[in-house]
Amino acid sequence: MQTPRGYRFSWSMTALMLISTLLAGCGINNIPTYDEQVKAAWAQVQNQYQRRADLIPNLVETVKGYAKQEQATLTAVIEARAKATSIQVDASTLNDPEKLKQFQEAQGQLTGALSRLMVVSERYPDLKSNQNFLALQSQLEGTENRISVSRKDFIASVERYNTEIRTFPGRLWHSVMYSDLPIRANFEATTEGADKAPEVKF
Repeated sequence: MQTPRGYRFSWSMTALMLISTLLAGCGINNIPTYDEQVKAAWAQVQNQYQRRADLIPNLVETVKGYAKQEQATLTAVIEARAKATSIQVDASTLNDPEKLKQFQEAQGQLTGALSRLMVVSERYPDLKSNQNFLALQSQLEGTENRISVSRKDFIASVERYNTEIRTFPGRLWHSVMYSDLPIRANFEATTEGADKAPEVKF
């Protein structure tokens, strides 16, 4: 037979479990969960951009072997890579829209420089048939596809997180428990000029 104290303990545990279930069911954990998903998605974006940056030195060296006279284009790629890798946006600076914009612009400039390099390479049949160049070109194309997918996943995760903060009941939980987590900036749909083919003058 349970004592009154035993009944009170049993009732308290039941009430605590019921409250916990109700709170979990009404989205109290959504904001930190979505925040972690944003960070994970961003890490994937960074991984793919780093993969591209790692391919560039070998690509430039290969092109240089066949097209030394394209020094301006090669230099533009090297400088754009240096700028892109110098701007780092990690989980601690992901809330800074200006930093994210700088990162995006630098990566966009590198994309443009690489596009010009690929256009220039069309002028050199020996380069186009070089196995090393073909392998690097294929890896670069695959990486660009992965970047696109990673960016899309990041955009979706930020939209889900921001929507949760701005709508009920997430807005309530944000004001009560997670006010230190801000609305997050996102990638723009396109980088300025990204929808135009690069102008190449020979």
